[in-house]
Amino acid sequence: METTPPTSHLAFVGDYVPRRCGIATFTADLCEAIAAEFPRMKCIVGSVNDRAAGYDYPERVRFEIAEQDPASYRRAAEFLNINNVEVLSVQHEFGIYGGPAGEYLLELLRGVHMPVVTTLHTVLAAPSAAQRAVMAELDARSNRFVVMADRARQLLEDVYAVAPEKIDLIPHGVIDMPFMDSNFFKDEFDVEGKTVLLTFGLLSPNKGIEKVIEAMPAILAQNPAVVYLVLGATHPNLLATEGERYRESLERRAQELGVAGQVIFHNRFVALDELKAFIGAADIYLTPYLNEAQVTSGTLAYAFGAGKAIVSTPYWHARELLDGDRGVLVPFADAEAIAGAVNAILAEPTRMTAMRKRAWKQGRDMTWPVVARRYMESFRLARESMSAVPPAPEVAPATPLALPPLRLDHLLTMSDHSGIFQHAIYNVPNFHEGYCTDDNARAFIFTVLLAELRPPTPELERLASGSLAFLWYAFDGNTCRFRNFMSYSRQWLELHGSEDSHARALWAVATALGRSPNAGHRNLCALLFQRGLPPVARFSSPRAWAFTLIAIHEYLRTLSGDRVVAQMRETLTTLLVGLYRANATPDWSWFERIATYDNAKLSHALILSGYWTSQGETLAIGLDSLRWLLEAQTAPDGHFAPIGCHGFWPHGGEKARFDQQPLEAHAMISACLEAFSVTRDPFWRVAARRCFDWFLGRNDLGQPLYDESTGGCRDALLQDHLNQNQGAESSLAYALSWVELRRAGEPEGVAS
Repeated sequence: METTPPTSHLAFVGDYVPRRCGIATFTADLCEAIAAEFPRMKCIVGSVNDRAAGYDYPERVRFEIAEQDPASYRRAAEFLNINNVEVLSVQHEFGIYGGPAGEYLLELLRGVHMPVVTTLHTVLAAPSAAQRAVMAELDARSNRFVVMADRARQLLEDVYAVAPEKIDLIPHGVIDMPFMDSNFFKDEFDVEGKTVLLTFGLLSPNKGIEKVIEAMPAILAQNPAVVYLVLGATHPNLLATEGERYRESLERRAQELGVAGQVIFHNRFVALDELKAFIGAADIYLTPYLNEAQVTSGTLAYAFGAGKAIVSTPYWHARELLDGDRGVLVPFADAEAIAGAVNAILAEPTRMTAMRKRAWKQGRDMTWPVVARRYMESFRLARESMSAVPPAPEVAPATPLALPPLRLDHLLTMSDHSGIFQHAIYNVPNFHEGYCTDDNARAFIFTVLLAELRPPTPELERLASGSLAFLWYAFDGNTCRFRNFMSYSRQWLELHGSEDSHARALWAVATALGRSPNAGHRNLCALLFQRGLPPVARFSSPRAWAFTLIAIHEYLRTLSGDRVVAQMRETLTTLLVGLYRANATPDWSWFERIATYDNAKLSHALILSGYWTSQGETLAIGLDSLRWLLEAQTAPDGHFAPIGCHGFWPHGGEKARFDQQPLEAHAMISACLEAFSVTRDPFWRVAARRCFDWFLGRNDLGQPLYDESTGGCRDALLQDHLNQNQGAESSLAYALSWVELRRAGEPEGVAS
């Protein structure tokens, strides 16, 4: 069963198959393991090319990076940003990136906006000055490191001063192979009846294969049925400079020692299925590497996970993996020791089987599905770290940020002759999502309130008329209910909308009825309000009650003698007060057992109703619940941090921190301004400005949601980045907040 991932869009950067190198194989294996374990995850790859022609990559590779071109790395960063990648997984090895010590990778990391998790395939105990400098910046630009051996973790802490809490130790992934008899596979390679020794991987002099060849005479003296399979093409870099000189030297050495018939070279880079067969056929796997400073060996991990008996030199990864009698270690460059270890294992079949079982059982914690889940946990921690400590604002929290001039460009772009579109792709209207009553109601309220501040322009009047026309079209005279969702082709998608959308429409038309100088608008709004109010008596949504109470207040500003409407206000007020009494406790001053969305509207409604009907208890509930909600949504350093919609806040549970919505900021601003209006307590006005500053960058990420270039507002503040779409709800939440602050006396363009 799929585990819900902490992110939905992941990118990998490194080498990738069909390029022939260990990191290319690792990147592909990790990417495909995560994609298989989390099928809803979108995984893309940026692959580094070491040749101009590139490679015939699979579809997973979405962009290519020219190894020696710094600009190519910067373009890759821009690609990742515009594709809304949520986490970047970097495979690091100094030699696969361009520049001194692979420093061109830093060009990419300087440009990306998402959290970075860097897997280190090499950690040097004695780095050069250039390597140390690259590692220092890599530390600064990586949210987490992944290493595959404890020795690597120790080096990161001791040599590079990396914080221990940002290091994850995740083993190299392995193929999930059953524990099987090697004879099952041997006929595929014409070695039936033989005892098979195996080494695989790209050939290069540091692999020490010549030492196994030199050990073969002593091995064959005691075990004449042994053959040694050497699987792998020559490393491409070596092939380019020396050709097959190293392989040919190995073949000559085997001939000189008289073991050429027992040393079999398979000069090719094999696919996974054939590799599994080779590993399956092996009785003993050998890694005679000559360099101790190797913290990762994928070939060793694969043989280990398959439950092979292993003889290895004591490089760092082997020393850890084979500890506990899960293999045999021999000194570096010691052919005699290799022969002794192989012969000793073959002489004791019971010991050999026990060794294999210990390795295979340990390997179950290293299979790719297990590793994929552990990487996802690292990605989750990386995303959390992006917002763990809010950046210090440039201006002291007590000083409000300047109120930017209002721009209508984006709202006008989002509107056509049918109304305002619901959603945007970035700052472009998304026709696929059509229109909704909710947003056209918000747009109409905005036009009415703005007209009280400045003379209406033709563009504003068109927006007002278009929004009201939409509300009229949305109203079903037979049911007296507003429909909500309409397609771009003007087809209604439901018989009637939600209770909340109906009540928002009432709020909009009542606002115009009480404030608009346009007589035609007022008359139509009166008709819609009077016909749309009675169904509310059957509603059960607390937010619909609250929106309707705010609508009633606007209506009664002009027609205060309407006894039917006044009675509805009393009924809905009683319902909200009763809800509060039923759910509030000393530590939970709220109307429900969960705080969800548009929360402050509940408090706002009771502040209005309590004050204008002189009901002291109702007013007190409104103010107390609003103060409680404000405190709950204030970060330790004083900035506004609304309850996230990804889980909300159940009583007794954890408050969701993300995704934070502009709707919540507007609801708090509006309610706080109303509290200031009825109490004249400056606390509420200061609180309203603090909530507005959330739009401008005083928030958990220190990034503005308001887009000065368009006048729109981004849709959400996520765990580690902003949702860059500028939909109607978000943009109108900002615009309504702005106009309400201006109507309350806040100056435009300067800090107050």
